Amino acid sequence: MTVNINALEKTPDEQNRFANRGRLLVKCPDGPGIVSALSKFLFEQGANIIESSQYTSDPEGGTFFIRLEFDCEALNEKRREMEESFGPLAEQFNMDFRFAYGSDRKKTAIFVSKEPHCLLELLWEWQSGDLQTDIAFVAGNHEEARGMVESLGIPFHYIPANKDIRKQVEEKQSQLIEEYAVDVIVLARYMQILTPEFVEKYPNKIINIHHSFLPAFIGARPYERAYNRGVKLIGATSHYVTNDLDEGPIIEQDIERVDHRDHVADLKKIGRSIERRVLARAVKWHLEDRVIVHGNKTIVFQ
Repeated sequence: MTVNINALEKTPDEQNRFANRGRLLVKCPDGPGIVSALSKFLFEQGANIIESSQYTSDPEGGTFFIRLEFDCEALNEKRREMEESFGPLAEQFNMDFRFAYGSDRKKTAIFVSKEPHCLLELLWEWQSGDLQTDIAFVAGNHEEARGMVESLGIPFHYIPANKDIRKQVEEKQSQLIEEYAVDVIVLARYMQILTPEFVEKYPNKIINIHHSFLPAFIGARPYERAYNRGVKLIGATSHYVTNDLDEGPIIEQDIERVDHRDHVADLKKIGRSIERRVLARAVKWHLEDRVIVHGNKTIVFQ
């Protein structure tokens, strides 16, 4: 018998804990009084701020960023009125803002090819409750991951892919994304290049893991090129996908030291460990609304 862990993921205590949890992300020109005005607004809404992180790109004429996490009794009933009430304040400070709610659990789709290590890390983080998401489905252009995915009660869709049928493949993927109402797409070593049309449909909603410390070794076979270059550090980068290959806004990176004794196979083995943790952190921060995209950069409130 297969157990659907998606249905079991949130206990009643967890449901109650997140039911009244909200997040407010703001980006605006820097100036005096912004934090005070935001705090006053939430206070007047009956909200208690439980976490606040802010950053200013330049104290003189820069851009101000802030993430506020708050608790508010009966938030689901108040949320529409709260957002409408925020309009005048947002206009006053020329704010680009977004409210997010703990009760709106994001749905994730994972795309995978043959190598399962990043997928397995995400599944483990999800099972342990560290990824606040429902995994809607996993799509693979190979069958290797089917057993491990379906054993957890997660739908697996096998969609063979290559450059000659890319449009048809993405049509099927888009249908699934719409059918499952997916909020974020994770490329867990999905070794296919996405078309511009597909990427443009999901801006800042596709998270990739690249097996290199970008901007070094963009594109294919980075470990082989790193070995040939004789690098002493290797790394991995998780970023949002744009139509510039491996150049989207970076969410997270990490590295490990290597030396002349490490051949390509050793670099790949070390690299898999880095890839797993980097992708898992990036996905976690996105799900928790800790990332604000600004141009081709990100502000990440860890």
